Amino acid sequence: MIWNSFEKIIEPDSPEAEMLARIDPQRIPRHVAVIMDGNGRWAAARSLPRIEGHRAGADSVKEITETSVRLGVHYLTLYAFSVENWKRPITEVNELMRLLRRYVREDLPTLMKHKIRLKALGRLHELDYKTRTLVEKAIHHSRDNTGLQLNIALNYGGRTELVDAMRALGRLCTDGGLKPEDIDESTIGRHLYTAGIPEPDLLIRTSGEYRISNFLLWQTAYTEFYFTPVLWPDFRKIHYFEAIIDFQQRERRYGGVKNV
Repeated sequence: MIWNSFEKIIEPDSPEAEMLARIDPQRIPRHVAVIMDGNGRWAAARSLPRIEGHRAGADSVKEITETSVRLGVHYLTLYAFSVENWKRPITEVNELMRLLRRYVREDLPTLMKHKIRLKALGRLHELDYKTRTLVEKAIHHSRDNTGLQLNIALNYGGRTELVDAMRALGRLCTDGGLKPEDIDESTIGRHLYTAGIPEPDLLIRTSGEYRISNFLLWQTAYTEFYFTPVLWPDFRKIHYFEAIIDFQQRERRYGGVKNV
């Protein structure tokens, strides 16, 4: 069934086809999260401005999103812009926002074609008016789609998310609607940006870095991590297949022991 979804874009005897044949369609991760790292280094290696790396990275976003649809992944979460990224030069930040707006405008028809539902995770209200409005319109337009849910972590930070959740719970306690002793993991989960979204099964980080950079700190307690030296603009479906195959070779015990 998976092969049928790829047969028009993958040659039968290609390396991609060989990798695809090794994937168990019954064990596709339900939720994949990606830290898209290496755009700046990709550009520097080619003596290009950093923004050219981000533009090239947008092509990887499109390919990995489409590949997720074809694989049958239900949720794809992409770390697009962190709360720490505001520290970058203002020219780069402005270009990133302009690139995001262009992606949303140009690719909304593709999202609708593939029945992709868009969601933003983070402090969207702190974005500039044009970017925020455009993203909110795309979210509204795709809200009834029933396919892959594409979560864009935008002005996102794992610690910021926990702060916002704790503030919300604090207000509930102050108003008398919640007792502190009634707060448990489930209660906290319902007040995160990811409320209603299952925790990631697989987290992929590109560019050879071995850290999670304040991304989904609560949600990745039992997530399988996959690190690759491939820079994000070079990350394509064959690399995605490699990550899926690696994931399927692992035994997930969630703190338990192997059945004997």
